Amino acid sequence: MAVFISAALWTGAAMAHGDVVPQSVDTHTLPQLGDKWRDANPYSTGPANKEALRIGTSAYNQNCARCHGLQAISGGMSPDLRKLDSECTGMADAAKKSACFKEMDDFFISTVRRGRTRDGRVYMPPFEGTLTQEAIWSIRTYLETRREP
Repeated sequence: MAVFISAALWTGAAMAHGDVVPQSVDTHTLPQLGDKWRDANPYSTGPANKEALRIGTSAYNQNCARCHGLQAISGGMSPDLRKLDSECTGMADAAKKSACFKEMDDFFISTVRRGRTRDGRVYMPPFEGTLTQEAIWSIRTYLETRREP
């Protein structure tokens, strides 16, 4: 009986985040970026922005929403991604603002590619190898539309 209860509790805890297996994303309609990782989001502006936003919205919902919340509104378990670069948005100095956004892009890409682990516990799985650079930057494009004012 105790083994059954323990197993049931463990299973429930393991499923609390749902299926966290990264899902691949079809990005063939976007300009392909090659093997060298970009320093900044190439889809933030320009002709590919609308398609990147479409793909990024879907990719976010497939891979990120279960932990970070629908529409990037966290329920408190994971960081609220609407606030990812909130320190940057209010900066008056254009050079400092640009440097801040660059730092946030670096943090975002690093985190998504390699995941986050602390004390041997996985807080976020690594997505490199499952999500392409195009998919990750598309998700960033979506998150840019979710910023809190």
